[in-house]
Amino acid sequence: MVCVRWRNRYHGPPYSDSANEAPGSVTEMNDSATETENRGWWRRLTGGLKRSSSALGGALSDLVSKRRLDAETIADIEDVLIRADLGLQTADRIAVALSEGRHDAAISAEEINAVVAAEIEKVLTPVAQPLVIDAAKKPFVILVVGVNGSGKTTTIGKLSAKLRAEGRKAMLAAGDTFRAAAIDQLKIWATRTGADFIAREAGADAAGLVFDAVTAAKQRGADVLLVDTAGRLQNRTELMGELEKVLRVVKKVDASAPHAVLLVLDATVGQNALSQVEIFQKVAGVTGLVMTKLDGTARGGILVALAEKFKLPVHFIGVGESVEDLAAFSARDFSRAIAGLDD
Repeated sequence: MVCVRWRNRYHGPPYSDSANEAPGSVTEMNDSATETENRGWWRRLTGGLKRSSSALGGALSDLVSKRRLDAETIADIEDVLIRADLGLQTADRIAVALSEGRHDAAISAEEINAVVAAEIEKVLTPVAQPLVIDAAKKPFVILVVGVNGSGKTTTIGKLSAKLRAEGRKAMLAAGDTFRAAAIDQLKIWATRTGADFIAREAGADAAGLVFDAVTAAKQRGADVLLVDTAGRLQNRTELMGELEKVLRVVKKVDASAPHAVLLVLDATVGQNALSQVEIFQKVAGVTGLVMTKLDGTARGGILVALAEKFKLPVHFIGVGESVEDLAAFSARDFSRAIAGLDD
């Protein structure tokens, strides 16, 4: 099993068994480069979550200004947390944590933010899991699903770039045969990242394309096959039926595939993400989540509600358009950023 940990601030350089390395060694330079990369990601993350953290922190700050932490204030804080899309269970958890030992005491906004971050981190830590690629399964087939406009094709392109950086051979399959633009977009990503590419003309049978893709990936020795799929609304039964067909066809080529089913979620949809996860999990057997567009919304707290309800691994989050803006998910980073705390 190969654990793919694309670097963020907790994923440092490879292990070295040199006990005493001289100043200026490769390890020191790697450490410095990693630290610079970590700081860059932290700036992108906090910047991307600025709308969410400002909305949450501003409302909490207004509440506790010149007020004591009595039952009424706790109830008001809980309402703010629910409106921030954190979910009922998490809001209740934070309210309980705030009330313990602080009844009728004065409390600052900074203290509340620290408690919020700590409780959110507890919820997110179990689901903050890297994408694990089994090198014995070649190609490792990843099916990428989601509704229209969630960012599936762009996410595949960014993952392809990261796979190449890890020295893996990737193939991209344009399974979204409904949109010529999606095929063209994926082809551009394949060219940019040096990945193999397979597609058919717009309007072709998606299941047939995926069958060809898995077969070709085996023949060409690809390590990972990333399959794009057509965006589909979770309440359109006929479209979900087509997705089921794709899954059946994949298994005809490789009974163990797909080896991962990633659901790409657009953070701007807020509570609607809950129903998306529920339906796609039922139809496609979702194994992990990728949340995009966190920089475009004040509703980033929905990720916490998803973690609390579904317990599905969260592999990556996106806070912008560049490859560097998609990174491995860190519970601590996210919880502190959304609570408006410094690194």
